Amino acid sequence: MFEQLPTVPTSQELLDKSFRRATRAEDNESMVQNAGNILSDNLSNLIRKFPSFDNLPPFYREMADIIAGVDRIRISLSRLRWASTQIRDITRESVGKIKRSRGLDSTPVRKAAFGRFSSVMRSIEKDLLFLNETRNLLRKMPTIDPMVPTILIAGYPNVGKSSFIVRITGARPEIASYPFTTRGIFVGHFNRGEQKYQVVDTPGLLDRPMDERNDIERQTVAALSHLEGVVLYILDPSEHCGYPLSSQLSLAEDIKNWIKLPVLVAANKADILRFESDGTVPEMSTETGQGVENVLEKLVGMIESEKLTRPEISSKIE
Repeated sequence: MFEQLPTVPTSQELLDKSFRRATRAEDNESMVQNAGNILSDNLSNLIRKFPSFDNLPPFYREMADIIAGVDRIRISLSRLRWASTQIRDITRESVGKIKRSRGLDSTPVRKAAFGRFSSVMRSIEKDLLFLNETRNLLRKMPTIDPMVPTILIAGYPNVGKSSFIVRITGARPEIASYPFTTRGIFVGHFNRGEQKYQVVDTPGLLDRPMDERNDIERQTVAALSHLEGVVLYILDPSEHCGYPLSSQLSLAEDIKNWIKLPVLVAANKADILRFESDGTVPEMSTETGQGVENVLEKLVGMIESEKLTRPEISSKIE
């Protein structure tokens, strides 16, 4: 989605580029014109390369807002637009002065123009740095194909979500033995026959009000709120994740109530402790592989059922 965003240069890099090109000109008028055009054109091109956030799919727009802040991005882009306009005005004014000073030394006018260019560019240095940081973060955001059947993995931190995706896709997100290790959305893929599926690993959620959730949790909320597919909610009955089973079950019910997607609750770490239930909650161990294939087959079956009951989904992925 954001792979084509270009590197945003610093103000000094843009000034060096414009003044270096300007030195190739034969006279002061051309030097000012060339330097001004290079600066204003580069700024305009940067603005055009950033997407219109109003036209982004809701998931990507919300993710961009969580990662960097859409309003802050817009403000910085508007400051670049202002700088581009200012530089064009300075260029036009300075070239006019040089043309009217025929027979006189126009070097002072050119130096003054270059000084004003520098002042304008220095004033947007923080915006350029911020936009480049934003660009680097947005480019790391995975592409989620709406045409591919999707399994969304949710649950408390450290219950085995990332281990599940490793088991079924071979993809290896960064995982460790402490909560909130998955720092962002991660996507893996697997095939059943000729059908491709994508699995979206989300950061851990805690059972607490929405306004108390941090930016990591908000990424999971964005995925569950805006993406199509089925949800695998993973429990850790052993409570080795550090959270009581009662809280995990409460969050599962909460998720079922506020999302419109089918949810399969599965109990992980069966090699440590069995989950006592009425048999509706399948058990597995992402550590040993026990029961993982059974859980996956149930999820694929849920997707197939969704295709039958919701023709618009079937038409998307066939």
